[in-house]
Amino acid sequence: MNPLGEFFAQTAMSGALLLAIPVAAVAGLVSFLSPCVLPLAPGFLGYVSGMTSTNAPDRRKVVLGTVLFILGFSLVFIAYGAAFGAIGAWLTQWQDLLIRILGGVVIVMGIAMLGAIPILQRTAKPTWKPRLGLAGAPLLGLVFGLGWTPCIGPTLSAVVALSLTGGSSVRGAVLGLAYCIGLGLPFLALALGWQSATSAIAALRRHVRLINTIGGAILITLGILMISGLWGSLIRAVQGLIGSFAVIL
Repeated sequence: MNPLGEFFAQTAMSGALLLAIPVAAVAGLVSFLSPCVLPLAPGFLGYVSGMTSTNAPDRRKVVLGTVLFILGFSLVFIAYGAAFGAIGAWLTQWQDLLIRILGGVVIVMGIAMLGAIPILQRTAKPTWKPRLGLAGAPLLGLVFGLGWTPCIGPTLSAVVALSLTGGSSVRGAVLGLAYCIGLGLPFLALALGWQSATSAIAALRRHVRLINTIGGAILITLGILMISGLWGSLIRAVQGLIGSFAVIL
């Protein structure tokens, strides 16, 4: 295997990454279900498809606009992951301390998600809006990624923490991608089932408190694992398990 291929193979099979990817994906899903994203989802989909009160929705345009919208915010969140991963590479000599400090941050964000720290759930929404329709869909995705970051910060903080402790911009970008998959798939599911989207949103909103409680509990649990050192032990255990397998050619 060439050096570049070996690097990506090691990255993909890293114990840290195998454990962190599902956490990042769940964080993205919880972000979608948050009170500052879920109620606005139909509006986003209508905007990126160019739908107005005077025209009927075109399902193909809704789906295409949604894909472009997802690509727009994915650029933002993948860049976040890569940037924090690169910073983490400079801090590897203090990795154990860094993991414990970030564990405390994740716990605070979990508590904020439970509604105990309202200031950490505020949203700074830009006033500028891109052009209505498909042409503006990726730009609206960028605006969403930048403007809604304060509101989805509690769940995004888990991805940032895992990117920092990974010590690699590539791993950080992969975690950013996993987060975007968790956040983007519900948007795409709503676009595919556009006719029933409103009722689906209403059903989810009735359980938003439970969803936030579960999401906050996940973050607090992750933070406790990081502070206690159990997260590092889990990573080493998975790495040992991976190392015990032999590749048969």
